[in-house]
Amino acid sequence: MTAPAGGGEVYEYALLRVMPRIERGERLNAGVLLYCRARSFVTARTHLDEERLRALDPHADTAGVRAALRAVEEFCGGAAGAAAEQDPGRRFRWLVAPRSTVVQPGPVHTGLTADPAAEAERLLGLLVR
Repeated sequence: MTAPAGGGEVYEYALLRVMPRIERGERLNAGVLLYCRARSFVTARTHLDEERLRALDPHADTAGVRAALRAVEEFCGGAAGAAAEQDPGRRFRWLVAPRSTVVQPGPVHTGLTADPAAEAERLLGLLVR
């Protein structure tokens, strides 16, 4: 793949959303998944605002949500287990597959960047924090 005009590479990203009470449809952005095929790069950056989560559900399992977000970050890293056997693209596709859990991926969007890691941080600041 050649770099698009402007010196950046194509990347895909999805928000990680926390839905403490799925039946209400309310959600809180808690992270960003980012994949750049040209760089064989996948990452997750997360931030849980517990005060906002408790505003949606005073009885939310914050420890469970934090553990789920941490698991996504570890899976992206691919250091061990089944993730170690998967390439970054497969890890990203598995993580963005629709699911009915408290932590859910949003729709996939695209962009251009020269630095995927910095872009993940930028998106976290813009869309989550």
